[in-house]
Amino acid sequence: MQNHTKVYMNFFGHGEQDFIPCEMCGSRAVDIHHIEKRNKTKNDYIENLIALCRDCHINAESDTSFNSYCRIEHLELVCRYIYALIDLNKKLNENRKQIN
Repeated sequence: MQNHTKVYMNFFGHGEQDFIPCEMCGSRAVDIHHIEKRNKTKNDYIENLIALCRDCHINAESDTSFNSYCRIEHLELVCRYIYALIDLNKKLNENRKQIN
């Protein structure tokens, strides 16, 4: 498994056999796309990695407007995921306080 795929799967907690939806259309993702080309960034950070089906990946590679839209949608997903983790952490801390 390539490093950028590991980074993506680890961030979202996916296993190798999990269904990973395309972030743009919801069908099965088959590629982890570098939103900003890999040779420019040389980094596999989550903000630059999006799960896409083959059709959306082809569109993202060939249409800069669609690729920009992918970036926006992906960053919104990452933010929602992080906020959910923060909320979960707050709830766990509240429960710990009640137990003690």
